[in-house]
Amino acid sequence: MWAACKIKVHDYLATTSITLRRCLRLGATMAKSKFEYVRDFEADDTCLAHCWVVVRLDGRNFHRFAEKHNFAKPNDSRALHLMTKCAQTVMEELEDIVIAYGQSDEYSFVFKRKTNWFKRRASKFMTHVASQFASSYVFYWRDYFEDQPLLYPPGFDGRVVVYPSNQTLKDYLSWRQADCHINNLYNTVFWALIQQSGLTPVQAQGRLQGTLAADKNEILFSEFNINYNNEPLMYRKGTVLIWQKVNEVMTKEIKLPTEMEGRKMAVTRTRTKPVPLHCDIIGDAFWKEHPDILDEDS
Repeated sequence: MWAACKIKVHDYLATTSITLRRCLRLGATMAKSKFEYVRDFEADDTCLAHCWVVVRLDGRNFHRFAEKHNFAKPNDSRALHLMTKCAQTVMEELEDIVIAYGQSDEYSFVFKRKTNWFKRRASKFMTHVASQFASSYVFYWRDYFEDQPLLYPPGFDGRVVVYPSNQTLKDYLSWRQADCHINNLYNTVFWALIQQSGLTPVQAQGRLQGTLAADKNEILFSEFNINYNNEPLMYRKGTVLIWQKVNEVMTKEIKLPTEMEGRKMAVTRTRTKPVPLHCDIIGDAFWKEHPDILDEDS
C-alpha cells in the first residue's frame, strides 16, 4: 500500500514539475515578445574603461533666472551657497564621486576611474546627477532665499566627458578654475562701472572691450579703490568639494540601568562628508595635500 502511495505521489510531483517548467517556458516566451526588437535601437553609451568620468551641469538660461529672482551683482553668495548645497547632496547620494568643482551656475562632478556605477552608462551618469541637483535646488531654495519666492523651476543641462589620465583630469579642472577667474574679474569691473560710475551695460561693455587682466585690475583700483586680490576666494577661485572626516556634535539621551530618567549628553561622532574649499587647484600644492583624490584604489 505504502509503495503504491509513493508511486502516485512521485507521479504527481513529476507531472507538476513538467507543468511548472512549461509555464516558466511560456512566461519566458511571453516576456520576449515580438516587440522586444525595439531594444536594438538603444545606443551603446558605455563610458571608456579606466577613464575619469566627468559630469558637468550648467544652469539653463540663468541670466534670465538671476534677473527674475533679483540676484545680487556681480555675485550673489546665497545663490553660490545654494549651488554648493545641491552639489553636496549629489555627492552624498552618489558616493562614487571623488571631487566636484563649481563656479557661477555650473558644477562638475568627477567619478572614480574604476566606477562601475550603472555599468558606466553615460546617460545614467548625466540624468541621475542632473535630476538630483535640480530637485535639490528647488527643495533647498527657501533655506537660502527666505524673502524671495521661487517664481518658476530652474533647469540644468548636462554633458559627460571621459578623461584618460590624471593629468588630463587636472587640466580640465584647471580650465574651469581659470574660467572662473576670467569671468569674475570681468564681471567685477563691469558691474562696478554700472553701479558706481553710472554707465549703461552697453557703455560698460565698450569701456572693457580689448582690455587685459592688468587693465581691469587698474580700473578697479584707480577708480573704485578695489583690490581684486582682496575679493572673497569663493568668487575668485570657485568651490571645490572633497571628502573629509568631520566631527559632529549631537545631543543624545543616555539612560543608565540605575536611573529612572535618561540624561541628555553631547556626543561627538566622526563621519565623512563633502566639505567645501575655496583654494587654488591649478598648482601642485592642492594635489600633493590630497593625493587620495587621484588614488585609483580610493
